[in-house]
Amino acid sequence: MTVATADIVDLLAGVAPQSRIHGLRALRAQARENAQRSFEALLEPRDPGAFSLGERYAVAAFVARVHGQERAAEFYADLLGDEEPELVPSILAAAADGASAGPYGAYREPGLSAESAPGTIWQADVALGARLAAALTHAHLLVFRPRESDAAALRALATAGWDADEIVSLSQLVAFLSFQLRLVHGLRVLSDDLAADAQGPAAGASVIGEGDVR
Repeated sequence: MTVATADIVDLLAGVAPQSRIHGLRALRAQARENAQRSFEALLEPRDPGAFSLGERYAVAAFVARVHGQERAAEFYADLLGDEEPELVPSILAAAADGASAGPYGAYREPGLSAESAPGTIWQADVALGARLAAALTHAHLLVFRPRESDAAALRALATAGWDADEIVSLSQLVAFLSFQLRLVHGLRVLSDDLAADAQGPAAGASVIGEGDVR
């Protein structure tokens, strides 16, 4: 399935075509185009190769859900449902199991060791299949424990059947998703702030009080 004709960031952030947010994004047309092209290259490639569309959408749904971005998680879960519908419940369950707050982990550098923070070392259920389980485990590592990403983590992917090019693509995908989800969250916050300003101080106070959860 292809959805690349729509601007995915606008879609996930709920940006209306004639809104102020849409106008602000238009001022940075190159950045907007780059984000869309990255989506197309990583999630809608013409030739996905062995890193299948189903695997890409599974990783995306997982990463979106552990970020707490429900609209994005549903979007990517829908795409996964078009490719491998039987995987959707398992991926969402894995994300619920892996939910955490971060980043955390241990710094290897002696000068940074005081900034290390403990946290869950999560691993996906092998019932998902060795290859997909390894991908989700690695995605969780990159999202929550990026400081602990090392050669051993890459070897775990290789052992599960990921070749060097696929490992690079997987890591790029997770990095892109983290960027995309932060951008979407920021646009939603800005949209709420603009709406509150338009409605006056009382409405603004209400919006801030209700939305201050993260």
